[in-house]
Amino acid sequence: MKTPLRLAALLVVTAVPALAQQPVIEISGANFRPMPLALPVPLAQDDGAKGATAEFDAALQFDLQACGLFQVLDRKSYLSDSKEGVTASTITFQNWLNVGAESLVKTQLSKDGENLRGDLRLFNVNAGREELKVSEAVPLKDARRLAHKLANAVYKHFTKETGPFESRIAFVRKSASGKDVYVADWDGKNASAVSNGNINVLPAVAPDRSVAFTSYKRGKPELFIGRGGAEATLLVSNGRMVSGVDFSPDGKRIAYSVADGENAEIWVANADGSGGTKVTDTKYFLNSSPSWSPDGKKLAFVSNRAGSPQVYVMNADGSDVKRLTFQGNYNQTPAWSPRGDLIAFTARDERNAFDLFTVEVATGKIKRLTQDAKNNEEPSFSPNGRLILFTSTRGGSKSLYVMTFEGNNQVALPLDKGDFTTPDWGS
Repeated sequence: MKTPLRLAALLVVTAVPALAQQPVIEISGANFRPMPLALPVPLAQDDGAKGATAEFDAALQFDLQACGLFQVLDRKSYLSDSKEGVTASTITFQNWLNVGAESLVKTQLSKDGENLRGDLRLFNVNAGREELKVSEAVPLKDARRLAHKLANAVYKHFTKETGPFESRIAFVRKSASGKDVYVADWDGKNASAVSNGNINVLPAVAPDRSVAFTSYKRGKPELFIGRGGAEATLLVSNGRMVSGVDFSPDGKRIAYSVADGENAEIWVANADGSGGTKVTDTKYFLNSSPSWSPDGKKLAFVSNRAGSPQVYVMNADGSDVKRLTFQGNYNQTPAWSPRGDLIAFTARDERNAFDLFTVEVATGKIKRLTQDAKNNEEPSFSPNGRLILFTSTRGGSKSLYVMTFEGNNQVALPLDKGDFTTPDWGS
């Protein structure tokens, strides 16, 4: 996770001959045209499934709306009978064409013993043809998980990439007792606490879904780690202030910042906290916010060694340090895309507002993602690199939002009211 230094897309539907003209959505460019998609209310086949319909429906709608690939059409515009069937022969496709739909997703829910079964069918409206049929089952209490599984199937059908909807995120929520770290589904639902009271910040999700974070529970910042609901245990403490951990992509190493007076350096250690090695050495300067490259060979980080906080890149052993950002005088919280090409970061602009940007690792080219929407900070990429999770104050209090990696389709996560910060998106 990133420590603040203070202690798009054109959707092109193309024909792929090898896939029998199956459409593939590519994200490649600055213009943005999501595919119009109709998503009728799920059909419950029995009383056992009716109780899960609303929760399933809300999760599926949010997944398909927030991923940036589709324009999910307003159900109030639908012309088809709500009792219309789910097979091509029972569907009046002209009614869906008349509301502008290019794709149609039909879902059915049924109770299967102690499980909830979901059947999804995807249709090409113009061709009047079924293109995808998926069936999944989960325990009855896991309706949202079922929706995420089916949304991933739709996402993969169009992009040939694994969707992000079964991944996990961590974040901090402020309460009367302090700040606590939570881990949740990608949309912020089904959250469970990793810490309990005091000040706990800057979570990082490991590949095995354990969560490390910075805690002040013993008076000074140290690194703790929580695994599988068990009480968090000490990970790193070396007599000084330790914060801002990030896991290498293979989960075998961690990088973090150690502060001593007016100096802070980047360290790298084994994932269990052993074998710590200092990899920067700049007396009187601050180095923080390490973020691993997807191949585990490099680290992005923030340093004020040139006078103001800027994003740098170096080899994981501290060699070959290069400054990456030269625009702006306050750049922080870098997050390296799993695709390797971009680093997202927070920058303070000329109006003292914080906004999000990306920088191309190869060229240094900067792209602005947010603007004129209060303060936007702390970016974290989805596992496939297509989405960015971030903190924004546009709704009043700090909350979590998601957008495409090019800044399109900025959507709030469906969270309860509260103060949410420093998100990290895991696998």
